[in-house]
Amino acid sequence: MERAVPADRILDVATTIADQLLEVQTGVNGQIDAALAESLPGVRHRLGVEQTDDVDLTGLVNTRITGLSVVVTPAAVATVVPLSAGSAATTRAARRAVTEILTGADDRLAVIAGPCSIHDPAAALEYAGFLARMRDRHGDDLEVLMRTYTEKPRTEVDWKGFAYDPFLDGSSRISVGLVATRMLMGAITALGVPVAAEPLNALTPQYVNGLVTYNGVGARNVTDQTARERVSGFSSVVGFKNSPEGSIEVAVQAVVAARAPHEFLGVDSHGVSAQLSTTGNDTAHVILRGAKDGPNYSAVHIADTRRRLAARGLPEVVVVDASHGNSQKDHLRQIEVVRDLAGQVAGGEWAIRGVMVESNLVAGRQDLDRRHPGRLEYGVSVTDACVDPGTTEQLLAELAEAVRQRRRVPRRDSPPAAV
Repeated sequence: MERAVPADRILDVATTIADQLLEVQTGVNGQIDAALAESLPGVRHRLGVEQTDDVDLTGLVNTRITGLSVVVTPAAVATVVPLSAGSAATTRAARRAVTEILTGADDRLAVIAGPCSIHDPAAALEYAGFLARMRDRHGDDLEVLMRTYTEKPRTEVDWKGFAYDPFLDGSSRISVGLVATRMLMGAITALGVPVAAEPLNALTPQYVNGLVTYNGVGARNVTDQTARERVSGFSSVVGFKNSPEGSIEVAVQAVVAARAPHEFLGVDSHGVSAQLSTTGNDTAHVILRGAKDGPNYSAVHIADTRRRLAARGLPEVVVVDASHGNSQKDHLRQIEVVRDLAGQVAGGEWAIRGVMVESNLVAGRQDLDRRHPGRLEYGVSVTDACVDPGTTEQLLAELAEAVRQRRRVPRRDSPPAAV
């Protein structure tokens, strides 16, 4: 799969790959079942375990499961959709750059810009081309990454994202979505644009192993112990958003947990249960994303967050999400959020190390009708509303200028005293 696949054919090719891998995996699963059926009776006999096959389990197990399907494994997908040398170089360099921005060794600003969610590979790649130009223009001051979120947290029930329903029609071809996600991230990173993601499922990160520079843990998952454990072993940079209610303390607690080593139950690249041991992730940091009741990006909020981090012995660094609670779900308010952050940066606020912006080819959003997905307008978000490339270009220029001004301001090592 070294050859480039046209953007409008990614789903077709992903379907072909998934179908062939599912055929292989079905055979492998059959071999596993046969091996276990041959070996386990001997183990049971040696342990003195009585035969219990005649116990009626009706009404006790799988009472609400309506289907169980074979899925492609991370190892199989990586074999037929390998990382290119260009993609590997992009991720390696960007991880190093963002890590150095967080530690202060690099005085630039990290900016994660892109669609609220990915739903169209062609539009995503066109947007990646725009960001590639922005990286060339602002590389001295900004490390620009692309949002490539293919899993979407839902407050209640809605479309769960490209990885789970890539055809947008409720068919839920998850294997196709996982293959297509890896292909798409491979194509974007091959352009020299590093990617950011927000994994929701414990298994999905392995399908894009080596491709993601930055992983965010969302507001709904920040208190999840298993999420904190997982990212403690991630090779990528990781950030934790404050909770939907606005609690920064839970994000700080998550950072402490993720920086520690853990032992937990996970799966290997073949989808087999495994005990995982981690070193802890020393890139873990807080992301301020606002709350239902209001934003938290002001200088007062930044200072408060710095004090909270310092009290726990953590680096006083934050990334700020200009959307979500900070924009109060109005995509145009991202402009004033970024402008305020640029002012803080220009004034010498070194705690701000990154900014997130929701941006797409066309401003606004649209509703997804899964009965008629072909009616969607090209380049418009199907989840949160986004700003357009022209606005994004302006915001990036303001942030780059702010970085240049900050370089002329003496560094302040601690936040101002509380008023």
